[in-house]
Amino acid sequence: MNGAMPSCQILAAQMRRNYPATSEFFVRFGDCTLAVAANRSDVIESLKAYYDPFLTSLQDAVVRLNICEAPAPAFPLSYTVKPPDPAKNKVKEEYIELADGRIVRKCLTGMVFVFGNGDNVAVGPCLENINQVVNFINNRYIEWMLCKGCLLGHAAGVILNGKGLAVAGFSGAGKSTLALHLMNAGGIFVSNDRLMIERTAAGLMMHGVAKMPRINPGTALNNPHLMRIMSLEEQARFSELTEEELWELEYKYDAPITDCYGPDRFTLTAPMQRLVLLNWKRGEDPLKIAPVNPMHLRDLLPAFMKPAGLFFRPHGDCAMPDPTEETYIDFLSCCDVWEFHGGVDFRAATSKCLEL
Repeated sequence: MNGAMPSCQILAAQMRRNYPATSEFFVRFGDCTLAVAANRSDVIESLKAYYDPFLTSLQDAVVRLNICEAPAPAFPLSYTVKPPDPAKNKVKEEYIELADGRIVRKCLTGMVFVFGNGDNVAVGPCLENINQVVNFINNRYIEWMLCKGCLLGHAAGVILNGKGLAVAGFSGAGKSTLALHLMNAGGIFVSNDRLMIERTAAGLMMHGVAKMPRINPGTALNNPHLMRIMSLEEQARFSELTEEELWELEYKYDAPITDCYGPDRFTLTAPMQRLVLLNWKRGEDPLKIAPVNPMHLRDLLPAFMKPAGLFFRPHGDCAMPDPTEETYIDFLSCCDVWEFHGGVDFRAATSKCLEL
């Protein structure tokens, strides 16, 4: 390849030729079947284990991906750096816009993702960075859902007693932790950190992402269903830390829903009757809850709104609504919204969610 800008189609075809697929599998997310092919059986087996609850024999794929285990590619092209997110200072991604797609490179791992107009290829040390491959696969589904008319929300989702509850909050508020406490109370998991919300004649629907929750040691220690993901040595070591020290830890675990809670406890689609916005702080104050009119959500709405990001590159007939505050308010007017404020109290919050 010379320094001229390639097309996404040509670049993706070249990667598929260089690293031809040896096998594939299919996953079903809601109404969307994805075919995932790879050039290495160990990559396939790792991804199949991750997506086990969603494997399907259906082969009517609407999205196809190639995962190419290879040395990190060094394309002789000029990337644009994506600025860090607010309150962050580390550059994680850079990208190149193509006429028919986009290239995204992960700065720390060298993984490269090429996508656009139906071509979806991941190239690099995939097995070492399987979580980035999972995110790429999930982002293809998110793009497909947004182009069908959904909005993207920064929220967890759980079904309680047949009713769908979304949990949103600013970063670090404890969305995943509360969702997993609700799982202890018999909930069914829908999503950890992203929800696509769809407005229908029957009301709001929420669509989750097949992503295992990423939890910190404190969450695992205080949840009997999750302690099993930690070794006995880790349980002893982390138990010696204070609550403040546990809260500040950057260490994360994957929490496989099926392993921790059993089969049939993870689904990706549910009605969305409630939205809980966590606006609490650590302290001695008791938890308080109050209903919120969606028209008065201006201060809290950014906790739920989520930009689609670099891995969203819509095609020409994409039907995603304009993601303005007004559009989000219009969608959320179809469900009940509650603000949880005061002090952080997951036990009390679980009880309140069950009451709602």
